[in-house]
Amino acid sequence: MDSMTSNRSREDSLVQRFIGDTPSEIILFRMTQWCELQQLDDKFLEQVHQLYDDNFPMEIRQYLAQWLESQDWDHAAGNVSLATILFVNLLSQLDDQYSRFALESNFLLQHNIRKSKRNLQDHFQEDPLQMAMVISNCLKEERKILQYARECDQNQVGSTQTTVMLDKQKEFDKKVKDVKNRVLEIEQDIKTLEDVQDEYDFKFKTLQSREHEPNGLAQNEHRQEQLVIDNLFRTMHIKRKDVVQKIAELLHVTDLTQSALINEELVDWKRRQQISCIGGPPNACLDQLQNWFTIVAESLQQVRQQLKKLEELEQKFTYEPDPITHHKQNLQEQTNRLFRQLIQSSFVVERQPCMPTHPQKPMVLKTGVQFTVKLRLLVKLQELNYQLKVKALFDKDVNERNTVKGFRKFNILGTNTKVMNMEESTNGSLAAEFRHLQLKEQKNAGTRTNEGPLIVTEELHSLSFETQLCQPGLVIDLEITSLPIVVISNVSQLPSGWASILWYNMLTSEPKTLSFFLNPPAARWPQLSDVLSWQFSSVTKRGLNQDQLNMLGEKLLGPNSISDDGLIPWTRFCKENINEKNFPFWLWIDGILELIKKHLLPLWNDGCIMGFISKERERSLLKDQTPGTFLLRFSESSREGAITFTWVERLQNDPQFHAVEPYTKKELSAVTFPDIIRNYKVMAAENIPENPLRFLYKDIPKDMAFGKYYSRPKETSEPMDVEGQSGTGYIKTELISVSEVHPSRLQTTDNLLPMSPEEFDEVKRIVGPAEIDTVLYGIEASDENEVGPLQGLTLVARLNPLMPSWQLLGALSSVGQHLTLGSHQPGCPAAFTSYCRGRPLTVYSDFSLGYPYYTFLAWRSTDVFPSGCWQPPAHGRCLRPHRLHSFLAALYCRVATILAS
Repeated sequence: MDSMTSNRSREDSLVQRFIGDTPSEIILFRMTQWCELQQLDDKFLEQVHQLYDDNFPMEIRQYLAQWLESQDWDHAAGNVSLATILFVNLLSQLDDQYSRFALESNFLLQHNIRKSKRNLQDHFQEDPLQMAMVISNCLKEERKILQYARECDQNQVGSTQTTVMLDKQKEFDKKVKDVKNRVLEIEQDIKTLEDVQDEYDFKFKTLQSREHEPNGLAQNEHRQEQLVIDNLFRTMHIKRKDVVQKIAELLHVTDLTQSALINEELVDWKRRQQISCIGGPPNACLDQLQNWFTIVAESLQQVRQQLKKLEELEQKFTYEPDPITHHKQNLQEQTNRLFRQLIQSSFVVERQPCMPTHPQKPMVLKTGVQFTVKLRLLVKLQELNYQLKVKALFDKDVNERNTVKGFRKFNILGTNTKVMNMEESTNGSLAAEFRHLQLKEQKNAGTRTNEGPLIVTEELHSLSFETQLCQPGLVIDLEITSLPIVVISNVSQLPSGWASILWYNMLTSEPKTLSFFLNPPAARWPQLSDVLSWQFSSVTKRGLNQDQLNMLGEKLLGPNSISDDGLIPWTRFCKENINEKNFPFWLWIDGILELIKKHLLPLWNDGCIMGFISKERERSLLKDQTPGTFLLRFSESSREGAITFTWVERLQNDPQFHAVEPYTKKELSAVTFPDIIRNYKVMAAENIPENPLRFLYKDIPKDMAFGKYYSRPKETSEPMDVEGQSGTGYIKTELISVSEVHPSRLQTTDNLLPMSPEEFDEVKRIVGPAEIDTVLYGIEASDENEVGPLQGLTLVARLNPLMPSWQLLGALSSVGQHLTLGSHQPGCPAAFTSYCRGRPLTVYSDFSLGYPYYTFLAWRSTDVFPSGCWQPPAHGRCLRPHRLHSFLAALYCRVATILAS
């Protein structure tokens, strides 16, 4: 029991580190993700701090942890209706939380929760989709931080690199502590010096006053007093000299420590930030750097005060040679120089410019769209709070404005000034966040030329920030520049703009090389392979494994050409078409990333998708597998991203490979990929449809791999009930994936189910052979509704049971390996349902007119009519949809009547 209480207390204290001192009455929802986050080290907690601001405060994340983690924010981020519902529900949850605080009479927390609700309404009332995107991104980033923390924990054991980093950190802690201790020691020495000087001053003046008294001092007493004063003077001189010497030594040590802090630790952090911005591991937090910067700054501020104290002592009493008089100016200049350098270096861009709508792609900004950027001063001194007014500037002192032909110019719109304060950040650091900046291109008079050497997405710009710190006797100008940014005017330019950001930050750390793409350097394959893997791991739970990277490397470098020295030019990565396709390598990768994020994320995270694999490698893996084994790979021929599956069968002991036409976002928007795999059918002439997919490579039963992702059955009303709950008057449609194969694949005819001769005779008597002939195989070739030769080429058939022509086929569903008619057709007698169930149906479509989605279902004559009873005429085989409509309706009504009677 004591252990449980101790663990809970520790957890509560960790929560308080996030949101401040919190009364014990607060109800803490301990969910796995939020709880795990609170157990992380400070360097990871700082990354969590950076996720939350006034738009979506951490208090809401804390109070509603359980509810927030149970909602599908990823789906809501792309669905306005769901986002609106969740926004309303979120406000309702806050009202409930407010009521709980009211019962506890906790006025402060009531005030905070009301303020949070008002902020949400102000920011997201008109755009709940944006709220869903913000929350979805926060939860994703939390998962990334947790994953990275776990990886760090796993790699710490026996990791030489981690050991070196920890040793380096301990060494720096020791250096900074040494500076602080030296300052404290000098502080004590100055107090001692002041005491000695006060005593000397008192005795000296006392002696002087007694010398002028009538009785005076005896010569012996005078000599003794003078001796004491002389000793005090020598002691004061030694102490003055000692204090000055110690301050000089302190400044030397501080200079060395500060240089390492600025030129090594800060530079390393900035490089890690670059890597993090392009999808790499989350950069280490700034708290440790801020702690070091602040200790050194506080020490220098104390030295400045100590030098003032020495100057006061000098003004009270000086002599020749006075160490203070001789060294004070040099010490003051050196102290001010170090303090100025430290303050200027501590001004950093904590969060690079980013559009909230695209948090995974910072530094690509679209004109007219708001973006955010956050600044931070690593020196956390209370006297600096609300003292620094920061101004944002665009392309300040950029030479390319005048030297690069066609270089665009932009104005900043919105509030471009901000005062740094400690309330701006959740962890109390001195920060300023610009949330409502926009860019607008300057339109020059005349026609703008596009003949410059750089295309829009290769044109780099900079965002600068400047402020000024004024202290008595010291004025410091501060300026910092963001990493280079790309400005686009159309969202279609986003992938190419992001490619430029990747290439730049992968290859250089110089923030002002804006002409980089006039002559971009080539990248080594090991560098680029890491960056490519980060693009996947930053938006999913999986990066790319070595086999996948090898396949991509061969596409860029050629077969058997992958090596550490392999160089990939910028044009090969982003501008040249690959393998005779009409799109470059990066746009292909970006299309696949979008497809994964929007349609395949769970499958990718679970490792179901092999993804990047050559056809040769694919066949090598499948050839020895059980028939029906399949794998999932990305299409190499689709720019927008597409996925397909290939399965293996055996014909006379030889492996036969079949690949389905790739599915793009259009098909996957209508049917989820797991449902496509579950319901996929192949058809051969005179055979029952079957699903050839049995095992996901390697030996994983299909339903075991994908079962948890299958769509759940919904409560359905009668198929013909057009007055359903939705009140739309429409019957829902269903999509089924079907492919046709050659009859040679048939191995049995046991499943053929034609009409019996007796049944056909009855149908022929009622319908008439002439009508059947006319409907199925029209003679008038001039009929404009003629569709063309019968083809079984479609993959997806659209079933609409509301239309009369489809009444016969109204409730198709997948039962085993059959496409069958449902048993709940209104007005459909049981006998007719029984007769129809199990009859093979073929999906037809015509591609010759350019309408690949004009599809319909029909019984083929060879399936419906018994062999020998019906032969199509010798003239053409053309199908008439409008006549098929009539025929099916008549066939349904008449046969149903016969069988019912």
